[in-house]
Amino acid sequence: MVLYQLPRLPYGYDELEPYIDEQTMEIHHQKHHQSYVDGLNKTLEEISGSFHPQYITSVLSDLQSVPEISRNKITFFGGGFENHRLFWEIMNPNGGGSPGGKLEDSIDVYFGSFQKFKKIFLDTSLSIDGSGWCWLVFNQTFNKIEIMTTKNQDSPWIQNKIPLLGLDVWEHAYYLKYQNRRNDYVESWWKVVNWDYVVNRFSELSE
Repeated sequence: MVLYQLPRLPYGYDELEPYIDEQTMEIHHQKHHQSYVDGLNKTLEEISGSFHPQYITSVLSDLQSVPEISRNKITFFGGGFENHRLFWEIMNPNGGGSPGGKLEDSIDVYFGSFQKFKKIFLDTSLSIDGSGWCWLVFNQTFNKIEIMTTKNQDSPWIQNKIPLLGLDVWEHAYYLKYQNRRNDYVESWWKVVNWDYVVNRFSELSE
């Protein structure tokens, strides 16, 4: 069985200050992400996870192969694990700016401009009722990028869409610093987006 572990952050808990505070990062990583790791490993053990030894993205893309009684747990804990793993990677203390290259060209094609894309992404993230995620994904079926949302810890992989950029809008991701001001959180988050990482993901998919 694949045994998942809490990934190390590629920066210190305090290095995304002042945009995301140290206390939030530490709790988010050590408590929330760890709970998804533990829940995923426990669920895989319950269903003899060796029958599906691929990485969790393959499992989420093929939920029909998971016993029906455990699909909700795999969706929640597996999605929570992978969503957060990507979330840490797409942020960087030296982030911000714009993506450039082929990704920005595609953004211009499908959203009009990078600034229009940011506005649509912001509005979409604010439209989420309760807990969830806002995503920029690559739709393999139509070979295009698009913005989408998922509830709770659902992953775009469940819909066979590949996440490029994901924003956690669960309150635990921002409430200590921003309280109910999700708008301020999203606006600040752009300052730490690691566009180099996102562009590399896109380049690998669109070649």
